[in-house]
Amino acid sequence: MSVVLLTGLVMAACGGGDDPPELSPAGEEGRQIAADNSCGACHGNNGQGASGPAWIGLLGSERELTDGTVLTADRDYIVRSILNPSSEVVGGFVIRMPENTLTDDEARLVATYIEELAG
Repeated sequence: MSVVLLTGLVMAACGGGDDPPELSPAGEEGRQIAADNSCGACHGNNGQGASGPAWIGLLGSERELTDGTVLTADRDYIVRSILNPSSEVVGGFVIRMPENTLTDDEARLVATYIEELAG
């Protein structure tokens, strides 16, 4: 089965039916970085997932990788996945996450946004 990386942990601006969660300044900055990088095309406009994994409910969830490894999606995993999309590939997706040019700081801000989507 083909896969997509659980990385593009970057998504487009919140929009659509549900109200977006209240975000901290760092979370809002991460949301904007995600929007600027068009990640909502795969991760959904509200983090609900689409051709890529959902961000809502990601933090603290177990992820099974293509090599059979199961890990918990903590902050370090999220940042690592953003910075190196091919390092830990989540099974079950058709499209692979593309490499990106985000800095360490930008990846941490996007991770903050993803964390805040959990409520």
